Amino acid sequence: MKRILVTGGAGFIGSHLCERLVNEGNDVICLDNFFTGTKENVLHLIGNPHFELVRHDVTHPFYAEVDQIYNLACPASPVHYQYNPIKTVKTSVMGAINMLGLAKRVKAKILQASTSEVYGDPAIHPQEESYWGNVNPIGIRSCYDEGKRCAETLFMDYHRQNNVKIKIIRIFNTYGPKMHPNDGRVVSNFIVQALKGDDITLYGGGTQTRSFQYIDDLVEAMIRVMNNTPDEFIGPVNIGNPNEFTIKELAERVVSLTGTPSKFVMKELPSDDPKQRQPDITLANNIIGWSPKVDLNEGLKRTIEYFRNSVL
Repeated sequence: MKRILVTGGAGFIGSHLCERLVNEGNDVICLDNFFTGTKENVLHLIGNPHFELVRHDVTHPFYAEVDQIYNLACPASPVHYQYNPIKTVKTSVMGAINMLGLAKRVKAKILQASTSEVYGDPAIHPQEESYWGNVNPIGIRSCYDEGKRCAETLFMDYHRQNNVKIKIIRIFNTYGPKMHPNDGRVVSNFIVQALKGDDITLYGGGTQTRSFQYIDDLVEAMIRVMNNTPDEFIGPVNIGNPNEFTIKELAERVVSLTGTPSKFVMKELPSDDPKQRQPDITLANNIIGWSPKVDLNEGLKRTIEYFRNSVL
């Protein structure tokens, strides 16, 4: 049994990770300030003697004796991270400093949930880990992109300077049950609009591409990187589904699977929105023997069912 701290543990990804870790017999501390996470996401775990839920903001230090830390805390959709961009940067940077400081003190291994957004609007395709990215440092997405890039820097420097055991993963577009219905992300947006029978909003004509991975595949990869790699492997490693779709193709699939009468409405593409996104997962495949198992249709069916039964 390991003692594990999950920051952002009541969020979309964190709640799935907490559930898996508890089910595997670990003691889990779930840390969340409930800005985008919700108690409802982990309600079924409350009362389990191996699960603790703590309201806490990672911009402030936290003290606990733990063996592992998964650092997920940060709003991750534009509508949320642009709500208070200064706080978004503080969450990524101060959160990393506080959790790395904790890892240093208690000699815990720590995993940083970084993002494909460190690649910005990529000039190479697909994106591999050696690519330094193409990020606008003064744009409206910079609070998230540059915050996450700075967090990676801090992880590397705590490792080099203080020998902290670190892992860095770069998460590509992920979807599934427990997504926030109003987070503005493309999958949840389309599903909510379709189930309500509202018009489906396509920005920039829907020609930009994304690669979508189902939440269960991501959680599996996170746990493998933490537990099944030697200490000298620190990453970064891409975790995503390399199957690439245009946003319009995704919308058409949602329309087909929901049977909605919704029509498409075109709007202007937001500033700095990446034109393409596709992970090269060769490293993940070689290091942890991982590749995603859930295809888009199956994952969308499960997600639509969740929204139909739990949200709307």
